[in-house]
Amino acid sequence: MAALTGKVAIVTGASRGIGRAIALTLAEKGASIVVNYAGNTAKAQEVVAEIEKLGVQAIAIQADVGSVADIEQLFQKTIAHFGKIDILVNNAGTIIYKPATEITEAEFDKLFAVNVKGTFFACQQAAQHIAVGGRIINFSSSTTAMMLPTYSAYAATKGAVEQITRVLAKELGAKEITVNVVSPGPTDTELFREGKTTEQINRLAQMSAFNKLGDVQEIADVVAFLASEEARWITGQNIRVNGGVV
Repeated sequence: MAALTGKVAIVTGASRGIGRAIALTLAEKGASIVVNYAGNTAKAQEVVAEIEKLGVQAIAIQADVGSVADIEQLFQKTIAHFGKIDILVNNAGTIIYKPATEITEAEFDKLFAVNVKGTFFACQQAAQHIAVGGRIINFSSSTTAMMLPTYSAYAATKGAVEQITRVLAKELGAKEITVNVVSPGPTDTELFREGKTTEQINRLAQMSAFNKLGDVQEIADVVAFLASEEARWITGQNIRVNGGVV
């Protein structure tokens, strides 16, 4: 429980799915949590209530990570409430399943605004405000190493996140801040199942060495490790948490 006691963590997209699991797991280890969310206030407050039952502090802050102004407000409100930031988890993201020939300019811009601009400018804020010895954990996807039809624009955004992570790790090394990226494979969430047939889901599940989808807790556990003191010598790395998919 004491591993992250006294730490303050921002988790973007924390009202459901992987983000919710990360927020709860970091809280179980003692960290105070900022539950960032885009629009579902009720879900975000449910996560806050669950965290408070663990005996740690939590607040929900609404912010669209596709907006630089919203990102700046997220960090300002966090510092105003907790006085500092130790951990940033850039989990929020969006996806559009379409062949490359059918992606519109508006869809392309939306994907890059949330997945790339959101991550980049949250990292920029973290670089200015995060404590010495802090942690930045970004989110990519194992699709960057695969050839999955309809994932071209999405995989492009995640490839960009991987490169941002590598460069930032070097830039922030002097402050002993680690910057890593987690790349899940097919993981059983509401968002993952959306728009997929049972056959498609089963086919993706069978790609892992364990013939099953990943579980959100399996992702959250790796994030918690990267946020810990034990991971102090790991930076600039892409951790593929995918059950051996690739």
